[in-house]
Amino acid sequence: MLSDYGPVAVLLLISVVVGFLVLFMSRLFGPYRPTARKLAPYESGMQPYGQAIRRIPVKFYRVAVLFILFDIEVIFFLPWAVIFRDLGLYGLAVMGVFFFVLTAGFVYEWKLGGLEWD
Repeated sequence: MLSDYGPVAVLLLISVVVGFLVLFMSRLFGPYRPTARKLAPYESGMQPYGQAIRRIPVKFYRVAVLFILFDIEVIFFLPWAVIFRDLGLYGLAVMGVFFFVLTAGFVYEWKLGGLEWD
C-alpha cells in the first residue's frame, strides 16, 4: 500500500532537487552586485515612506472571491463531461439543475453590480 506512493515521493524529491539546483546555479553564474540600496528591506530598492499598511477597498476582495467561487464551480463540468454517456438522462438533468443555479448566481451578482470594477 505504501509502495503506491513511491512515484509521488520520487516526483517530490526531483522537484525539490531541481528547485535548489536552479537557486544554486543562478547564484553561482548570475550577476551579484549587492549595494546598500539593493539590500534595503523594500523589494525595489526604494526607500519606504509612510505606513506599510494601507486600506484596500473591499471590491478587490469581492471580485477575487467571486472569481474563485465561479471558477471552482465550473471545474465540476470536466468530470461530468468525461462520463457524460454513462450517466444518461439523469446526469444531464442533474447537471442542468447545477448549471441553472450557477447561471442564476452569476446573473444575480451581475445585476447587483458585484462584478463592476469602477
